[in-house]
Amino acid sequence: MILYPAIDLKDGQAVRLLRGDMDKATVFNDDPAAQARAFVDAGCEWLHLVDLNGAFAGEPVNAAPVEAILAACPVPAQLGGGIRDMATIEAWITKGLSRVILGTVAVENPDLVREAARAFPGKVAVGIDARGGKVATKGWAEETDVDATDLARSFEDAGVAAIIYTDINRDGAMQGPNIDATADLARAVSIPVIASGGVSSLDDLVALRDCGVALDGAISGRALYDGALDLGAALATLRG
Repeated sequence: MILYPAIDLKDGQAVRLLRGDMDKATVFNDDPAAQARAFVDAGCEWLHLVDLNGAFAGEPVNAAPVEAILAACPVPAQLGGGIRDMATIEAWITKGLSRVILGTVAVENPDLVREAARAFPGKVAVGIDARGGKVATKGWAEETDVDATDLARSFEDAGVAAIIYTDINRDGAMQGPNIDATADLARAVSIPVIASGGVSSLDDLVALRDCGVALDGAISGRALYDGALDLGAALATLRG
């Protein structure tokens, strides 16, 4: 199981939100590329990037820090937030991004997900962000009546590389991930599933790893910044 350190970008800085609330942002580093290098130096194999402003704007906003991270770090990175058309997808992949994460458009324009997955095999993931099992879009600001599992199943034959499942109510709250919901989703589809939201300790990572269904990975942000989770120790445990 891969551990993905998260770098959430707001106004050019690396921040963490509480349950997706843009008004509850804690700045952890005003140099996101330096933060990314620190994660890479600690041994991470992937980086998880989110353009928070872009998620609300519907287009890339924090392109400069993302490009700086891509230039500074030799490990693959995945990015979500504001990626809602083919031109933006192609532009990011051309710039060296290993995987784009499509969230809002997975609900509003699923044909784009399918088209992108065909055009860029292995480089398109679907981000499913949910409250109470129902998908939220546009930076988690808009609720839908779409069931998270139904949405995941709808892409079963699309060739997407992964599904990133976030329980919004757990995100940034340091209260542990929603293991049951994540495991249920992973059982429902053959697409690799990455857990996100609430990973706050080494015990949480071990619980996800041992949840009874193979997960592709887990994303952690605040716990790494706060020191509640030691990246080196976590990587060693997961590799062991």
